[in-house]
Amino acid sequence: MIEVYSKALHKKRMVDRIIYQSQPIKQGPTLVFFAGIHGNETAGVFALKDTLNDTNLQGLKGTIYAISGNLKALNINQRFLDEDLNRVWTKPQLEALQLKINYNAEEEEQQQLLQLLENIICQHSGPFYFIDLHTTSSKTLPFITINDALINRKFSKQFPVPIVLGIEEYLNGPLLSYINQLGYVSLGFESGQHNDKDAVLNAIAFIKLSLVFSGILKQENIPDFDKQFGQLVSQSKGISDVFEVVCLHHIKKDEAFTMKPNFTSFQPIKKGTVLATSNNQSVISKHNARLFMPLYQAQGEEGFFIIKTIQPFFLKLSAVLRHLKIDGVLVLLPGVTWQDKSKEVLKVNLKIAKFLATSIFHLLGYRSKKISDNYLLLYNRERVSKTESYKNETWYKKTSSKR
Repeated sequence: MIEVYSKALHKKRMVDRIIYQSQPIKQGPTLVFFAGIHGNETAGVFALKDTLNDTNLQGLKGTIYAISGNLKALNINQRFLDEDLNRVWTKPQLEALQLKINYNAEEEEQQQLLQLLENIICQHSGPFYFIDLHTTSSKTLPFITINDALINRKFSKQFPVPIVLGIEEYLNGPLLSYINQLGYVSLGFESGQHNDKDAVLNAIAFIKLSLVFSGILKQENIPDFDKQFGQLVSQSKGISDVFEVVCLHHIKKDEAFTMKPNFTSFQPIKKGTVLATSNNQSVISKHNARLFMPLYQAQGEEGFFIIKTIQPFFLKLSAVLRHLKIDGVLVLLPGVTWQDKSKEVLKVNLKIAKFLATSIFHLLGYRSKKISDNYLLLYNRERVSKTESYKNETWYKKTSSKR
């Protein structure tokens, strides 16, 4: 499958912006897939073509869109040309984009994707589901990454794969963070290693399960549903825990970084393990934890992440505290204020509130971005989530889960 598509990919117009679009239905769920946001991650494009063109989609209860991301980079099988298309979706960057006349390669792609995204949201009433399909440069279990909002947790827990929270604290400007700030369910699915046939098969399984879990199709419309569910169970080796990112090695400009060979994502590591070299110096793990997305490609600024399991008790506690909206009392603490009248972002003076542990903010749904040595901005996904749009969905009503 991969070999056939790889040869065809370089033919003119092999990849169009719209991979698939069903007949629009104003009422009912809208499911939007993205693939190829990174041009060397083609498995999602292959999987969407195969699945949505070959699956019997009779009886749709909503609308499906499948969208290619970085067309120019896809055509040369390269992560990006001028800048990473999955690191440019911040508010300041989007505002600057509107004032530009001359665009680089990724800015042209972003303009087109943004217009398409706005059109989809305007044409439908929801609920909306946005899924971004990716692959990694290292061997990995299939897994989900989400911004830590309860609607994302609840929807994601239907899939039998690991879930990783908190990556938005370490990445600046992913597409899904932008969509999540709009209040919609959004998740990333990493299906495997680039060019591995299992990455395509895992993406196909995830797409089919998404059609059912979003309510677009009934399970009986996917005859091989159980097989596809089993594919993900098998490939994830039965691991369906929730993890949290606790560390990132960010590669600085002009840094000579080389990952040590043969590491895999989700591999247990011990404190003191040599993970990489940076400017001829060893990079050593400071944690007994798991390695996550070690970098084995030329382009990219994230050398590796380290993740730890979140115990079910703390997941349940955080859900209870968020439902009670306990976070409103945080501004009573010294050094903590709202950034503005919208009460969506907390500003923390680190000189005054340095005693506050980040785990407290995480429990209440806040993820931080450091803006200076003295201040943090803390963003809360719960306050912007369009929870009302999802309350009648079957998956939202289910409460019995360890996650």
